[in-house]
Amino acid sequence: MSDSNTTEFTNPSTFILLGIPGLEAAHVWISIPFSTMYVIAVLGNFTVLCIVKREPSLHAPMYYFLCMLAVTDLVLSTSILPKMLSIFWFNSREIDFSACLTQMYFIHCFSVMVSGILVAMALDRYVAICHPLRHSTILTNPLVAKIGLAVVLRSGMVILPYPILARQWPYCRTNVIPQPYCAHIAVVNLACTDTRVSSYYGLFVLFYVTVLDGIFIAVSYTQILRTIFSLPTKDARLKTLGTCGSHIFVILAFYIPSLLMSLMDRFAQNVPLHFHVLIGNAYLLLPPVLNPIIYGVKTKEIRVRLLRLFTHTGA
Repeated sequence: MSDSNTTEFTNPSTFILLGIPGLEAAHVWISIPFSTMYVIAVLGNFTVLCIVKREPSLHAPMYYFLCMLAVTDLVLSTSILPKMLSIFWFNSREIDFSACLTQMYFIHCFSVMVSGILVAMALDRYVAICHPLRHSTILTNPLVAKIGLAVVLRSGMVILPYPILARQWPYCRTNVIPQPYCAHIAVVNLACTDTRVSSYYGLFVLFYVTVLDGIFIAVSYTQILRTIFSLPTKDARLKTLGTCGSHIFVILAFYIPSLLMSLMDRFAQNVPLHFHVLIGNAYLLLPPVLNPIIYGVKTKEIRVRLLRLFTHTGA
């Protein structure tokens, strides 16, 4: 009997996603805020893309990077929400083994991509504030394209070992994932062999991305703040600081929960599972919702174009 159970889940054809364990009876109610967040994320990020595309004056490095962030947010949220909502609404819990690994790759790849884009945006703000007269000559369109390509390639290559390693492990314990999506550590924990390679590599990626990108952003903003506080008038300081406020908020909203969630996955075993899963979902879904709202409200150029768009539509 033990032999049949051992072979039953070796290289399983499907995994079972539980949704939010312990809160199955409330899945329909929980789906309401999550589906609302998804609709806001899609509409908000598509609005940003449309405004930047339609306005030639917004064809500048800052807005190119913002468009990259919008596309990344759309892919990230779409990688998670449709399957999650099918679990909540239709109890459709099965996911093909290959589809699970593909979802894992997209979730982590585009999360790393968000981090790279935030670094690129910090570079743009540094050049714009610390070297304003040279901004257009330093951040040329070809350089912006190369930075964007580097961000995409880094993300793709760094995360590629995740599904490759996960595919080779034998799964003989269970095929049930106590989450509504295929996160790396949740899948690897189901393997019935020594998976320290995957665990150590996951920690390496966490600190490689978070620490290195965080250091670069911190250095950039240290120089930015030094430049801002050396400006001669208070109005000039407040105006320049205001242009960076939205970016700083987005950075904090991404990195702090990301670091906390990764550490909770590995070390906070006493946290209730449903709380852990809810926080993990919110961490992945809130940035795609907040980013277009924050930049829409805090960035004057986008706010003006958005009001103009609605005014013309209404007319």
